[in-house]
Amino acid sequence: MVNYEPGQDRNVAALSNLVMCDGFCKMKNIKERYMRLALKEAKKAELLDEVPIGCVIVKDNKVISRGFNKRELKKDVTSHAEIEAIRRASKKLGDWQLIDCDLYVTIEPCLMCTGAIIQSRIKNVYYGSEDSKGGALVSSLNINEAKNLNHHINIEGGILKDECSNIVKQYFAKKRKNKTLG
Repeated sequence: MVNYEPGQDRNVAALSNLVMCDGFCKMKNIKERYMRLALKEAKKAELLDEVPIGCVIVKDNKVISRGFNKRELKKDVTSHAEIEAIRRASKKLGDWQLIDCDLYVTIEPCLMCTGAIIQSRIKNVYYGSEDSKGGALVSSLNINEAKNLNHHINIEGGILKDECSNIVKQYFAKKRKNKTLG
C-alpha cells in the first residue's frame, strides 16, 4: 500500500515511493557489493592460513585499495586488513588523509585499526559482523563516545553479517579440529 499526503495525486505518491525504495535498494546493493569484495579479500587471507578478515576502501564509488590480514605472513602485528588497505590507499592517493573515503571490512575493527581509520580521516566505516572481544567501534568500545577526538566516523554494521561471521567461525573451528587431531 502506498502512503500519500491528503490532496496528493496517487500516481505521484506511488512514483515517489518507488524512487525512495529504489534509492534505498540501490544503496543497500552497493554496500553489499563492496562487502562481497571485502569477503573475497578475507578468503585470500584464509588461503594463507591467516585469520580471514578482508577490507576494501572506496572513493567516488571506485575501489582504490584492498587488504587482508597478513600478520603471520609478515610477522607484523600491525598487518591487519584495514591497515594494509589504508597503506595502499594512501600510496595510491599520495596522501595520508583519506578524506571522503569509505572503508568496508568484514569484522568490526580493533582499537589499533580504529585509530588508524580516525587518523586517516576516513568518512564512513561499514562492517559485517561485530567483534565482541576486540571491536572498537561499538562492541568492546564505542569510539564515537570519545568527545575530544578531532575526527569522528560514521559507522554502519551488519552488512552481510552472517557471511562475514561464518568465515571467521569456520576458520577457528577448523583450527581447533586440527589442533585436537595433531
